[in-house]
Amino acid sequence: MCLNCQGGFGQCGDRLICVQRRYYEARQRRLKTVELIVEEAPWSPPVRTQDETLVGVRVAFREVELQRQVRQADGKWNPEQCVWEMRHDKAVALGLENRIEKMKVSTIRHQ
Repeated sequence: MCLNCQGGFGQCGDRLICVQRRYYEARQRRLKTVELIVEEAPWSPPVRTQDETLVGVRVAFREVELQRQVRQADGKWNPEQCVWEMRHDKAVALGLENRIEKMKVSTIRHQ
């Protein structure tokens, strides 16, 4: 419960993001949770050049040597998309322009 609101949520106003109710049958408990904004500050995403943009590159399973080259160029395998993610400039340097997928790839690299 929100302590500022003495059990209600009225005073939270714009800070209230979400209210969830969870039920635990085995424990015979019902929980109510809230998500509140505790800080807000200006932010703008970093500007990336096309060279820094991550792209998906198709490399066949049997192209072991090419996979090694992609790894050496800091490429990471993305199992969800079945592509190698790497910087655009490094893909071009390896001559892989024609293998770049026409899809949006995440900006967060898989570990």
